[in-house]
Amino acid sequence: MITLKSAAEINKMRQAGRIVAEVLGKMQEWVAPGVTTAELNELAESVICDKYSAIPSFKGFPPDGAHPFPASICASVNEELVHGIPGPRVLQEGDIISIDVGAILNGYHGDAAVTLSVGQISQEGQRLLKVTKGALYEGIAAARVGNRSGDISAAIQSYVESRGYNVVREYTGHGIGRSMHEEPQVPNHGQPGRGVRLRKGMTIALEPMVLVGDSRVKVLDDYWTVVSCDGKLTGHFEHTFVITDGEAEILTRM
Repeated sequence: MITLKSAAEINKMRQAGRIVAEVLGKMQEWVAPGVTTAELNELAESVICDKYSAIPSFKGFPPDGAHPFPASICASVNEELVHGIPGPRVLQEGDIISIDVGAILNGYHGDAAVTLSVGQISQEGQRLLKVTKGALYEGIAAARVGNRSGDISAAIQSYVESRGYNVVREYTGHGIGRSMHEEPQVPNHGQPGRGVRLRKGMTIALEPMVLVGDSRVKVLDDYWTVVSCDGKLTGHFEHTFVITDGEAEILTRM
């Protein structure tokens, strides 16, 4: 069931979104060669938990699952597309790292992700980041009252594939609010004019996941980390936004 958010609910989501945005802004300062992904996780927790007394959305998710996620951020390096578990891995010059952050404040979620360069990166890596970020904003631009979810999906797919890359098929954007994952699902591929009709007050976490190689992915033995099957670079950008009478309002803008 799709829940349209009231003005009061949207304001609570803005507050959660600002926390997420602050963490991702700090990540741009903290990511560097020699830093471990565990250190990034600790720094994110210091903002979410200590500074704002908020709750990390990801830690312990799902609460009734056999393998709940053990950290507060997802840290996915190079061929790791999403859901990378922070740990002792040391970032190296030339890596790219996707950092996904979620926070709960006053019962409402914010969720966003960014892919960052570690020092100087390859031209391929630079182009991947540009295309993935561009795809996110193409999708958000299509999020207008009266359009359908498929218009968002098609905008992302067209933008990415016209530039020679691929989008993941297995993982999607999603509604968000009191729960981290609500209806509707918003894939990164689709056909315009299909799917759910977009209405004012819908809140969505849109997250293009882009692969330099083909679109096949697999999950590693840790039950979480999703990697490209061909070992090529991947990118991931995400924002939470609300559909308005005009342009969508991004709630996690840095």
